[in-house]
Amino acid sequence: MAADVTGNELATTTPASPAPAPAPPQQPPAAWYPHRPRFLFVYGILGAVLAGAIALIVIYAGRAITPAPEWSAWHPHGGGLGAAKQIADQVAKAYRLPNGDQLVDVIAKAPSVSPASSTSIPIHYVGVRGTKASGDKIISVSSSNSVMYTLCGLGSGCSIATGKATVARGTLVRREILELALYTFKYIGGVKSIVAFMPPPPGTQPQYVVYLQKSDISAELKQPIAKTLAAKVPLPTAIPAREVHVIDSVTEPRVYKFSLAQAQTGDAILVLTPLPA
Repeated sequence: MAADVTGNELATTTPASPAPAPAPPQQPPAAWYPHRPRFLFVYGILGAVLAGAIALIVIYAGRAITPAPEWSAWHPHGGGLGAAKQIADQVAKAYRLPNGDQLVDVIAKAPSVSPASSTSIPIHYVGVRGTKASGDKIISVSSSNSVMYTLCGLGSGCSIATGKATVARGTLVRREILELALYTFKYIGGVKSIVAFMPPPPGTQPQYVVYLQKSDISAELKQPIAKTLAAKVPLPTAIPAREVHVIDSVTEPRVYKFSLAQAQTGDAILVLTPLPA
């Protein structure tokens, strides 16, 4: 003890020592986290899924901004025979002869025949005669799965009334049939086949049809129609070689000579006979 000037004793003080620093937390041993690799694996999968979802959103957003091209600039409204009649009118008016006349009129109807002495009789079957390598085929047809088009030139026997029958004009007729088939199969649900009656040469009776099934032009239906047939219909002598190749490859093997038969049950059968090679 020491004394101050008043005689009081002063306590001797000793400076306090600093508090010890807290010990760093101890890391638990790895054995305490036996499932950590599994969690990391799951988190990795979730990250990959998230990244994939983002990529899909970007892709679909891009498609929405730049949609795929339309199959055609025009299309019928509704379905069934009403749509087939719209297609017939739309296609027919675009085909012209060199003198400006319409090539043919097109009549769309359900599969049926109208003998002169009778009312309209529904066709229930198409019979395709076989060749040496194949047997006959009987195909059931109805208004729900087939459309019949009659191409009539308004001349005698539905022949084309003006001009001369030529190979080029026949190719243009088959081009029109192909276009009718493309629109029909693309826009009328449930239709599996069409029968198109061709106009005969002047002075003769109708005897030829083009019979097309949807599977015959599946490749053409997967691309816009403009890639198969140009939007502007050419004159008979001006059909591009590329189109002639497509028209011939699709329609020529499917031109038949037709006749009618009747089953014992009374059902009308449209009999198709392949042309000689």
